[in-house]
Amino acid sequence: MYRARVFLASTDVELRRRLRALLPKEGYQVVGEADSGAEALRRIRAVPPELVVLDDELPGGLEVLRVVTDDRLGAVVLLTSVWQRDLGARLAGSGLVGFALKPVRSATLLPALETCLAAYRRVTALEEEVGRLKERLETRKVVEKAKGILMQTLGLTEQEAYRRIQKESMDRCTSMRAIADAIILAHELRNK
Repeated sequence: MYRARVFLASTDVELRRRLRALLPKEGYQVVGEADSGAEALRRIRAVPPELVVLDDELPGGLEVLRVVTDDRLGAVVLLTSVWQRDLGARLAGSGLVGFALKPVRSATLLPALETCLAAYRRVTALEEEVGRLKERLETRKVVEKAKGILMQTLGLTEQEAYRRIQKESMDRCTSMRAIADAIILAHELRNK
């Protein structure tokens, strides 16, 4: 079982070769590589990795970094020859960018990979939870609106209206959201 899928983006053939040898030994699966920014983005979108090891000398590399982090395609470990405090400060805020100095050594690269991977997984899990919570909130709003319609048109109490939606949901083996949507649609069609 691999720790993570990794994509390598560098014009340095020797660097990519060393990383292809090192990473599988440490439990990572190298899923692709590219020697230009445009090619890297195309391949990253085709086989989404969790981590992108990106050489700062790659033509179009900063655009790759921006797209990968903005679109949450993975975390990025930027390999750089010189530490640039201003660049580090700008990029570190995303939480999905780590840095390792060249020449690459496992003692510095592996902690950067692990830190970025943990951050990426944490952010991904939080985004999924936010999505679920938004869906639940939207469902609650729709059910509330449907309850209001039932209360108004049938003279039901709030509890009776909720119970009717719930019962229809169980009887039809469908979600309460679908029943509520149907009630709202029928009401809107009737009132046109």
